[in-house]
Amino acid sequence: MSAQEVIAEFNELPPAERAKVAKFVVEHDDSWMPDEFRDAMKDAEAGRTVDMETVLRETPPPRLQ
Repeated sequence: MSAQEVIAEFNELPPAERAKVAKFVVEHDDSWMPDEFRDAMKDAEAGRTVDMETVLRETPPPRLQ
Protein backbone atom coordinates (compact mmCIF):
# COMPACT_ATOMS: atom_id res chain seq x y z
CA MET A 1 0.00 0.00 0.00
CA SER A 2 1.42 3.39 -0.96
CA ALA A 3 1.50 6.47 1.23
CA GLN A 4 -1.08 8.10 -1.06
CA GLU A 5 -3.42 5.16 -0.51
CA VAL A 6 -2.95 5.31 3.26
CA ILE A 7 -3.60 9.06 3.25
CA ALA A 8 -6.72 8.62 1.14
CA GLU A 9 -8.10 5.98 3.51
CA PHE A 10 -7.13 8.10 6.53
CA ASN A 11 -9.07 11.04 5.11
CA GLU A 12 -12.17 8.86 4.76
CA LEU A 13 -12.19 7.91 8.44
CA PRO A 14 -14.53 9.65 10.89
CA PRO A 15 -12.79 12.24 13.10
CA ALA A 16 -12.65 9.97 16.16
CA GLU A 17 -10.94 7.22 14.17
CA ARG A 18 -8.48 9.70 12.62
CA ALA A 19 -7.60 10.84 16.14
CA LYS A 20 -6.86 7.24 17.16
CA VAL A 21 -4.59 6.75 14.14
CA ALA A 22 -2.78 10.03 14.77
CA LYS A 23 -2.26 9.12 18.44
CA PHE A 24 -0.86 5.74 17.43
CA VAL A 25 1.60 7.32 14.97
CA VAL A 26 2.80 9.91 17.49
CA GLU A 27 3.32 7.24 20.17
CA HIS A 28 4.98 4.65 17.92
CA ASP A 29 6.96 6.58 15.30
CA ASP A 30 9.31 9.42 16.13
CA SER A 31 10.82 9.72 12.65
CA TRP A 32 9.05 13.07 12.24
CA MET A 33 10.99 14.54 15.19
CA PRO A 34 14.33 16.26 14.65
CA ASP A 35 17.31 14.42 16.17
CA GLU A 36 18.06 17.49 18.32
CA PHE A 37 14.63 17.23 19.93
CA ARG A 38 15.12 13.54 20.73
CA ASP A 39 18.55 14.32 22.21
CA ALA A 40 17.04 17.11 24.32
CA MET A 41 14.34 14.76 25.61
CA LYS A 42 17.00 12.23 26.62
CA ASP A 43 18.86 15.00 28.47
CA ALA A 44 15.66 16.05 30.25
CA GLU A 45 14.85 12.46 31.25
CA ALA A 46 18.39 12.10 32.65
CA GLY A 47 18.03 15.32 34.64
CA ARG A 48 20.54 17.25 32.55
CA THR A 49 18.62 20.52 32.48
CA VAL A 50 19.25 24.05 33.66
CA ASP A 51 16.63 26.57 34.69
CA MET A 52 16.27 29.34 32.09
CA GLU A 53 16.73 32.07 34.72
CA THR A 54 20.07 30.51 35.63
CA VAL A 55 21.13 30.41 32.00
CA LEU A 56 20.23 34.05 31.45
CA ARG A 57 21.66 35.48 34.67
CA GLU A 58 24.72 33.44 35.69
CA THR A 59 28.16 33.11 34.15
CA PRO A 60 28.70 29.68 32.60
CA PRO A 61 31.43 27.45 33.98
CA PRO A 62 34.87 27.96 32.34
CA ARG A 63 34.60 24.70 30.36
CA LEU A 64 31.53 26.11 28.55
CA GLN A 65 32.90 29.60 27.80
